[in-house]
Amino acid sequence: MPLSPPVSRQLRHRRAIRMEAFERDDGLWDIEACLTDEKPRDVKLATGVRPRGLPIHELWLRITIDRTFAIVGAEAASDWAPYGRLCSASNPAYRALIGLNLVQNFRRESSRLLAGTTGCTHLTELCAVLPTAAIQAFAGEVWNTEKGAAPGESSDNAAANSQASTSDKPPFQLGRCNALRFDGEAVRQHYPRWFDHAPRSAGERVVGNASPKDSGQDRERT
Repeated sequence: MPLSPPVSRQLRHRRAIRMEAFERDDGLWDIEACLTDEKPRDVKLATGVRPRGLPIHELWLRITIDRTFAIVGAEAASDWAPYGRLCSASNPAYRALIGLNLVQNFRRESSRLLAGTTGCTHLTELCAVLPTAAIQAFAGEVWNTEKGAAPGESSDNAAANSQASTSDKPPFQLGRCNALRFDGEAVRQHYPRWFDHAPRSAGERVVGNASPKDSGQDRERT
């Protein structure tokens, strides 16, 4: 349902974040994020006046991932920024994302690598939304959400899918938000097999060959 009608008001600022996912011809995927800040008036910045209609920020972040969510490429661009080339100087820092995996402690590790004066505050903010954007992009394409495999586990071949379909693992998305709680109406109607399922505790989960300490509890949520 929509928000309630607002009181009389005037727009003063607009921030927009856009995420797009592209499957490449070489089998890899690009996840591209753009953040813009705009004001409906001329803005006085330290470097001069930014006329109405031109963004204060237009920042881009692109990562390239394989089908296991591993980052194999990363680049940033600052098309519009308050301090021009001085802001752009931090763009190369985002190559530090290469080697990370979006579903293995990514938010924590990216924050650590790009903390403080290493990166751009707003580009680093974009990092936080990359995991769920990639999971949404892969759902139904690379990763079968109806079977028990977690993101990043193989779901490409028939043998893996057949094994997953007969496993005791619920679909990954269940039990991770209020609507899809195991005792909720959505699960009762659409996933009756898993209604009132009692998931194992985080300490009992083991993903692949990981130990309980490094297992599913560390994976990014949808």
